[in-house]
Formats: sequence, structure tokens, C-alpha cells
Amino acid sequence: MKDASTGHAGPSGSLPVILALGTTQTIAWASSYYLPAILAAPIARDLGLVPTFVFGALSGALVIAGLLGPRVGHAIDTFGGRGLLAISNGILAAGLLLLSFAGGAYGLIAAWVVIGVGMGMGLYEAAFASLTRIYGTAARRPITGITLIAGFASTVGWPLTTWLDVELGWRATCQVWALIHLVLALPLNFILPRVGPLQPVTAAEEGPGVTKRSEAFTMTALAYVFAATGFVSSGLSAVLPTMLVQFGATPAAALFAGTLVGPAQVAARLVEAGWLARYHPLVSARLATLTTPVGVIALALGGPLLAPVFAAFYGAGNGILTIARGTLPLALFGPQGFGRRVGLLSLPARATGALAPLAVGLMVEHIGTGALWVCALASVSAFGVLLLLRSGRAA
Repeated sequence: MKDASTGHAGPSGSLPVILALGTTQTIAWASSYYLPAILAAPIARDLGLVPTFVFGALSGALVIAGLLGPRVGHAIDTFGGRGLLAISNGILAAGLLLLSFAGGAYGLIAAWVVIGVGMGMGLYEAAFASLTRIYGTAARRPITGITLIAGFASTVGWPLTTWLDVELGWRATCQVWALIHLVLALPLNFILPRVGPLQPVTAAEEGPGVTKRSEAFTMTALAYVFAATGFVSSGLSAVLPTMLVQFGATPAAALFAGTLVGPAQVAARLVEAGWLARYHPLVSARLATLTTPVGVIALALGGPLLAPVFAAFYGAGNGILTIARGTLPLALFGPQGFGRRVGLLSLPARATGALAPLAVGLMVEHIGTGALWVCALASVSAFGVLLLLRSGRAA
């Protein structure tokens, strides 16, 4: 079916696209963002470096991905994402092959520069923009669909990477991931339909009261929300077990609580796809920014016994906020220029996400569990900014 306002194909018959893009996103995230969690130690040991250096290279790759975001988004707005996402698989494969042959710090950095380019072209922002070019204003459900699948990237990627490292070593592991990109992910991205030029919207379609000033305010507000929540997500993900132990949980209990984050993310996305789908994305985003503060309060009042409750709340908020990175700009601005807007909005989020593990780690070192309250306040501030936004179109 067609979306009446944009002329895009509607979401009926979108299941093959969702399955294909969800699979390629799972591969892209598992072989890039989640890779150092397993391979940082063996890579560092083999190259005579410290693991922090490997994570620093990942942070640099995230910054590169963020800087590329607006250009990648504009390219998808113009040409669609089918070819660009396929190219990203080739670039990620090349970066992984470079990494597998790295002989020292310079080789490692060069590999992560290439991987960073691939991440900028092939992770969620590019996928969201590609779906918006296909489905227009009806892209909310497909966006939720691919995040439901790719939410298992660490669940699938970490055990597979661990097994490959044990059986073949880290260098061959990188080569296997490169092969998966070329043999599986690249062909799957070509399942995306071709799209024609996006028709410019008329003044009547934009609606009354549209001004550049309101557009700039909404963009600035969303940029802050994504930066603040990205800081909380990346920072707590890096230190969650350690933080829970400081709150009094045993290491085993902290590890158990950490395992609940992934299922909570997927459960929250199912709620977003079902019950919350009837509401404006602002509603689900506002609820999601409150989950971490509620979890922190529960942990403070109930002690280590409520560590699983905190982890579940934190994971649920993460799950919905990932979707909000695509659905909020779509709902507030529409599909016209969506890719470039999402690329611009990703810049501060990538920067805070890259700095957060170090910053939160230092806070844990100096103020202990106070770092959790800092993250809770950051989330509350994002909630406050979201309250300033209205559900009507800003652009």
C-alpha cells in the first residue's frame, strides 16, 4: 500500500526487508561495536599493548562514524540505502582483514579507521534512513522490527566470537567475520527495494506554523536528548557489573543482573511494537528516559537484592531509546531529509558514547556509586527536554 502523504510504499509485505536488514545489522554490530569486548585482551596481548588501547581505537572509530553520519544520511536521502549498505559490508570486511594482519599499534589504528568508516555507513542510522526512504512515514514499525532482531547482536556475537577465538585465534576470528560480511550480509542488503527520487513536500503537507526557528529548536533538543541518553547507555554498559558490586551485590549476582539487560531490551521493543505503537514516539521516549532513574532509586532503597530490577529497567529504557533515534525524527520532521537529520543528530551521541566509558569509569573511581546518580540525573534532564517538544511536525 502507499502512504498517502509521501507516496512511499507502506509496510505491508515488509517482512523480508525487516528480516534481511535485521540480520545484516546483527552482523554489523557483532563484528564491530561488540568485537573488542571479547578480542581486546588477546589482541592487546599479541601486539604488546594494553586492552585500553584497543577500546580507545573503538572510541576513535565511533567518532569517525559520527562525523560521516550527515554525509551518509544525505546520500541515502538522494539515492536510497540499498547500495550504500552493501558497500558498508565490503568496507567492514576490509577493516576486519586489516585488523587480522595488524602487527602493532599503527596497524591496529589503521584497521579501526576503516572499520569506523564502515560503521558510519552501515549501523542503525543508515538502516533507519534506508527504511524511511522505502516506507516514508510508515517506517516506524519496520524500524522497530530490525531493532528487535539486531538486539541480539551481543547475544549472538559474543559467544560466536569467543568460540572462534578459542578454536582459531583472534586473527582468524576477524577473517571469519569478514567472510560473513561478504558471503551473507552483502547479498542480504540487496534485498532492499530500489527507490526513486524523494518528492519534495509542499507547504500544505508541512502543515501550519512551520518555521526554521521551531525546526532548529527541535533539532537542538533532540541532539541533547540523544547525547545525554547515549552517554548513560555507553557509560553504564561499560561498568555495570562493577557498579552493582559497589552497591553491595556479589559478583555472581551482579553478573546475573547484567544478563537481564539484553532480554529487557527486547521485551521493551516488543512493547513498543505493540501497545506503545498506538501513541506518538514522544510518549515512549519520555517513558524510556525515566527507566534508569527509577531503577537507581529502587537500587538505593532496596539494596543489592534489587540489582536485577535496576538492570531490567535500564535495559528496557535502552531498548526503546534505540528505536527513538529513528522514530522521533521521523515523527517530528517527516521523511524529507530524514537521513541527513539523523546523521546530524548522531554526531553528539557518538561523541558522548565514545567518551562515556572513560568518564563513568573515572567517576566510579572517585565518587563510587555516585556515578549512578549522575547518570540518573542525565536521564532526567533528557526527560525534561522531551517535555518541551510537542507532537506536531516541526519541519
